[in-house]
Amino acid sequence: MKHAWLAALFLAASSVPVAVGAQQTPTITQTVTGTRLDLSATGESTRVPDVAVISTGVVTRAVTASAAIQQAASRMARVRSALKSAGIADRDIQTSNLSLNPEYRYVENQPPKLTGYSATNQLTVRFRDIAATGKIIDALVAEGANQINGPNLTIDKPEAALDEARFQAVAAGRARAELYARSLGLRVVRVVSVSESGGSYPVPPMPYVMAARAQAADTKIDPGEQKLQINLAMTFELQ
Repeated sequence: MKHAWLAALFLAASSVPVAVGAQQTPTITQTVTGTRLDLSATGESTRVPDVAVISTGVVTRAVTASAAIQQAASRMARVRSALKSAGIADRDIQTSNLSLNPEYRYVENQPPKLTGYSATNQLTVRFRDIAATGKIIDALVAEGANQINGPNLTIDKPEAALDEARFQAVAAGRARAELYARSLGLRVVRVVSVSESGGSYPVPPMPYVMAARAQAADTKIDPGEQKLQINLAMTFELQ
């Protein structure tokens, strides 16, 4: 009797529909009855960079590790003070590297001899007024900065420029589809799909600014112009 009751319970449970996990997302497919045309299109827009990013800091050397660290901290305090005096906000100053390394003298057939320590203290600084960048770099060097890399010029809010590039990419894709259709004696019926396959936001390589050069009368930064690019993959139906 007990076995019969268990069998009945199993059959009842198996007859109840079970929801397994999440529902499967339906796949949307579009049937192309005419000629399918796949192509890529590119759109571009240009902007003048409005932000400059540099890496600046100090490298100090001393016989002891503590002396090297203390010297670096002291000089870096002057560098930070110069940045504050120039109106650079806290959000635009970020510590990027703190390091301490032993230095050795190597002589052939002799074990390395410890000669002292080098300490590095670096900041990444964002300038929102590119015109003032060169002047501030000069001030940093005057206050003890002996390492400066940059500037790296960028666009703070590129969304509007990227949208312009998207609009141009769509227009270019449509125009190219019309060209193919005319050459084949067909017409464009519809756009089947559009996907943004990626874009590029070119950033010029970061040059190295020598400290000696920064000590000149004026270090000038030329922002120039940057190009933003969007690439689309588009599919059309021709008939």
